[in-house]
Amino acid sequence: MIHDYGDRALLLEVDDTADVLAWCDAVRRAELPGVIEVVPAARTVLLVLSGPRQQASTRTRLDGLRVPRSEITPADPSTVVTIDVVYDGADLDEVARLTGLSPERVVAAHTAAPMRVGFGGFAPGFAYLVGGDERLHVPRRAEPRTRVPAGSVGLAGDFSGVYPRESPGGWQLIGHTDAVLWDVDRDPPALLVPGSWVRFRAVDEERR
Repeated sequence: MIHDYGDRALLLEVDDTADVLAWCDAVRRAELPGVIEVVPAARTVLLVLSGPRQQASTRTRLDGLRVPRSEITPADPSTVVTIDVVYDGADLDEVARLTGLSPERVVAAHTAAPMRVGFGGFAPGFAYLVGGDERLHVPRRAEPRTRVPAGSVGLAGDFSGVYPRESPGGWQLIGHTDAVLWDVDRDPPALLVPGSWVRFRAVDEERR
């Protein structure tokens, strides 16, 4: 479903994050005239336009756009961002209990295949990663923590993510990393940007 969003944008409502990624890929490939920014979220895609006159023509072009399902593997494996993780999280045993897997198999499932950044939010540099092993879909904690250290790797629903800075949070923590998720002196500042691919790699504490 496509909605006018003010007079300089269109908002696409879709079923899930996989559809968000598919629409973002299709719109970027099509290089639609007048579309100056594509902003993904959990189940919407915002198309920022260069002016009010672009709304009707862009809507027409979207109606004729072919939108295949987004890729399930990266087209170029060399572009995958690898994040080293020590899997010692406070909730690793709880995730094992919820999933019926051993802690070792939770780690194996989390590191088995690349995930994709669906969208960002919550804090600068925080990326919602999708496409991981469905066995790791677990609920958030019943009681959020008041302090989650920077670099904590967590699970919540069908998402995986890394806390870029210390903050409150309710995700199930399974490990931690030294990777810098947000650096204002880097271009772009975010290590993980929407559409990019990420792979987690298990390491020992002494190897970090």
